[in-house]
Amino acid sequence: MPRGRFITLEGGEGSGKSTQARLLADAIGARGHDVVLTREPGGTAGAEAIRSLLVTGSADRWTAWSEALLMTAARVDHVERIIRPALARGAMVICDRYVDSTRAYQGAGHGLSDAALLRLHEDAVGLWPDLTLVFQLDETEGLARAAARGDAEARFERLGSDFHARIAGFFAALPANDPARCRAINAAGSVQDVAARIMAAL
Repeated sequence: MPRGRFITLEGGEGSGKSTQARLLADAIGARGHDVVLTREPGGTAGAEAIRSLLVTGSADRWTAWSEALLMTAARVDHVERIIRPALARGAMVICDRYVDSTRAYQGAGHGLSDAALLRLHEDAVGLWPDLTLVFQLDETEGLARAAARGDAEARFERLGSDFHARIAGFFAALPANDPARCRAINAAGSVQDVAARIMAAL
């Protein structure tokens, strides 16, 4: 059986990734494919427990490296229990966030070396997406969208405008820095507009 395909959606707060991940999974499933929709941090019981530690509490709850290591621990469990088995049976895996969010948030945002985070990923996980859709949206608009949701998982949203500007800068540059894997998606406009741009990119 041929290996499945692994697609990730990346972007800053409020960029619409979760909504578009669901719509994409529905569209692919409607075409008769086996689809697994998942998220990071999360996807397994253990990874969801780690998620609750990361996305709640005070903004200064964790240091940059403790965040990166917790994210990676969750990812190891997620990949081994959910993603690799799904790909092995030929499924399409759609994941809301993956390693590029670690590079953006703990790397660009908190100042950890991208080279060090890449080494950590290679050593601990080793799996890269076949395609990454990188949502492009002004961070001020994204934070306003996120605030309007009233989400309890708002720890990262409280880390300040400079932090989120650095994240936006990373995601803005990512498609050009890795054009073989990444495609930029304009995340402004209606849900339908963004969904159409995603299908065109696919």
